[in-house]
Amino acid sequence: MSDAPINLNKVRKARARAQASARADRNAVTFGRSKAQKLADRKENLRLRRDLDSKTLKSPSDVTDPGSKKP
Repeated sequence: MSDAPINLNKVRKARARAQASARADRNAVTFGRSKAQKLADRKENLRLRRDLDSKTLKSPSDVTDPGSKKP
């Protein structure tokens, strides 16, 4: 055992700094993307949405049942 007293405030603050640093590292991995990557993802999402919108049916009369025969 050491004869020097332990300052509990310093220990508590050091532990909080270590936890904050670990959290910052996790967030950097999770959310740390470059502007170019974000822009590329945004463009891809817009393209997918546009493609999906072009494939939607305009009205119920556009739907024809292949088994039904129209006179």
